[in-house]
Amino acid sequence: MNESLPANMAWRVASPGAAPELQRFEAADLGPGEVTIDVEATGLNFADLLMMKGAYQDTPDFPLTPGLEVAGRIAALGRGISDYEIGDRVLAFTGRDGLATTLVTDAARCMPLPDSMNAVTAAGFQIAYATSHIALIRRARLAAGQRLAVLGAAGGVGLTAVEIGHALGAHVVAVARGAERLAVAGDAGANGLIDSSAAGDILTALRAEGPFDVVYDAIGGKVGEAALRAVAPEARFLLIGFASGDVTSLRANHLLVKNTDVIGVNIGAYLSFAPEALRQSLSELIRWHADGRIHPHISHTFPFERAPEALELLRSRKATGKIVVTR
Repeated sequence: MNESLPANMAWRVASPGAAPELQRFEAADLGPGEVTIDVEATGLNFADLLMMKGAYQDTPDFPLTPGLEVAGRIAALGRGISDYEIGDRVLAFTGRDGLATTLVTDAARCMPLPDSMNAVTAAGFQIAYATSHIALIRRARLAAGQRLAVLGAAGGVGLTAVEIGHALGAHVVAVARGAERLAVAGDAGANGLIDSSAAGDILTALRAEGPFDVVYDAIGGKVGEAALRAVAPEARFLLIGFASGDVTSLRANHLLVKNTDVIGVNIGAYLSFAPEALRQSLSELIRWHADGRIHPHISHTFPFERAPEALELLRSRKATGKIVVTR
């Protein structure tokens, strides 16, 4: 942790599309059930970029501080908190305010951080792994021996889908751009690899590896549309995100002919309508990590002072796995 940083500093975005600026803020008073966290690491997500543009479905009011997930230590406790003590290590899915030296959040959004996981890993762990865990198990019912196509397989969420699919015994086909990114997916357990930048006819390449029982679409656009045409009867098509910038167009007649389910997965929504499902997912994933079943891939870490560079790398889609900002 960089102790030379002044207290209560945050990267603030003044208006949609504005560049983040490092600013001092006034510490907020703690309400009942809230805690203050000294942030040690913050995981970046594609949703941060959308939020900064004002294009995310849950964008808070401007000015805002991006950063949806953090790891750190409890610095102060509000009334009614009995599960934590000052100094406890925690990870927290805060949904905002993570690119700051400290933040205030509801204690219900925190979980104890075991000694088996460091702060950098924890900061990039929650959203990506819980998204894939809930999507593949709770929503898509992926079973051993089934065929899973992961679109955007080297990105922050896609790589976790490869890992979890492999852990569940599925035959995993990774789709990503370039040999280097595909190599990362192969190391995570992919059985088949498709280079979307060199495949020429992506539909032919997908059909050669299919038909797929489950498609995990974190990319959208033409690749997602091609994957829909390479599914098996009664397939489950998971809409995770649209990193390509284009929403996947799904033709209703294709869905009808093969009895295909289309399933949207918005992990942040579980905080409000099914928080216990999210906690159960994360608890199981933390056990998997302790048992060595999953190995989070953090491709880049940046010091707090260079957070804008980290966001630019995320925007470029050149990183693999997760990008984490450390204090």
